[in-house]
Amino acid sequence: MDIARLRADFPILARSVHGKPLVYLDSAATSQKPRSVLAAEEAYYAASNANVHRGVYALSVEATDAYEGARARAARFVGSRDPSEVVFLRGTTEAINLVATSLGRSRLRRGDRVLLTVMEHHSNVVPWHLLREYAGVELEFVDVDDDGRLRLDQLDRWLSDGKTKVVSLAHVSNVLGTVNPVREIAERAHDHGALVVLDAAQSAPHRRLDVGELGVDFLAFSGHKMLGPMGIGVLWGRSDLLEALPPCMGGGEMIQEVHTDRVSYRDAPLRFEAGTPNVGGAVALSAAFDYLDGIGWEALRAHDDRLARRLLTEGRERLGDRLRVYGPAEPRDREAVVSFALAGVHPHDVASLLDADGICVRAGHHCAQPLMDRLKVPALTRASPYVYNTEAEIDLLFDALEKVVALFSREQGPARPAPARVARPGRRRSGPSTDKRV
Repeated sequence: MDIARLRADFPILARSVHGKPLVYLDSAATSQKPRSVLAAEEAYYAASNANVHRGVYALSVEATDAYEGARARAARFVGSRDPSEVVFLRGTTEAINLVATSLGRSRLRRGDRVLLTVMEHHSNVVPWHLLREYAGVELEFVDVDDDGRLRLDQLDRWLSDGKTKVVSLAHVSNVLGTVNPVREIAERAHDHGALVVLDAAQSAPHRRLDVGELGVDFLAFSGHKMLGPMGIGVLWGRSDLLEALPPCMGGGEMIQEVHTDRVSYRDAPLRFEAGTPNVGGAVALSAAFDYLDGIGWEALRAHDDRLARRLLTEGRERLGDRLRVYGPAEPRDREAVVSFALAGVHPHDVASLLDADGICVRAGHHCAQPLMDRLKVPALTRASPYVYNTEAEIDLLFDALEKVVALFSREQGPARPAPARVARPGRRRSGPSTDKRV
């Protein structure tokens, strides 16, 4: 993989921030875009822009072909042979809201259980809380162990009584980087009659997806995290399930007929795409699929592993006990998403000081407050490199973190001798958290 040539495809990487070269390490929040993706969206609006499906004139037919071609491309991306299993939406959040709302109107009843995990992004928590509030379903959460992996023994406990009708989980944690054993979880859930919804927002940018191999019933991801534009995402669903689900949003495009006394809906997937769709976004997302395929998924996987290893190794060697990394310790067990705490420094201060060196990282609860509660921390700093990042940029990150440590050491002054005391179990003398390492 020629990283220098690849970086030239991303125009934003040529800019500077605060007089320093941009080091973008926040791709778990949103990725940067290559020229081919930018050009695809511009070309659509410049040459083929029209509303789709209803027009009989040439431009509308052209736009419809581009849109449905992008749908077929998205189906191939997830390993489906049926484009009608792909619904275009704004992103993972809207996709999971659609699934939760439609299941709540058709299959779930008061007292049924939806099983989540404590590592979920809010987009896979809040829609189910809404369902709990208006439909009376119950929510339970599978915990993580001290290495940041799911407690599968709890999964079995919640499945065994037959009340669990849906298991909804992340493929990859956006905080811990943990890669969950989706196939195993899906098989256990199906053995007990539960449907499986997969949030693939953090896995789709990094690994080849195959819904057949994963064994799930629904899968959602966002284009903007995988080199595509914002405002476009994919929900894949088994065709028999999509056909049985009612729409959750009404308007133009999704109807068959509308009269004063009745309404009928189009077949899936169009019944779930009310209003004018984001045609330009779908076309650009298709270009992002092509770009990632052009890199090669094995090459991308190897690059991610190198970056993850560099992050973990540099952290241990250069900052030692001052740095606490959350999630699996081995790069092979995680994606290159590294959330950490720097002893004695608030994550927001870390991110602000790194920004002064042109380094972009994220600080906060990362839309994962149940996990922050579990870890007993208010916030963490997260570095999430992607295909365009280099090992040299990881080194720059730790150069800057060493400066942060030095700055706060000076501000705190020389350490004073402290009276001896007996350490309480589970307590550490430094660091923002007192729970076990996760």
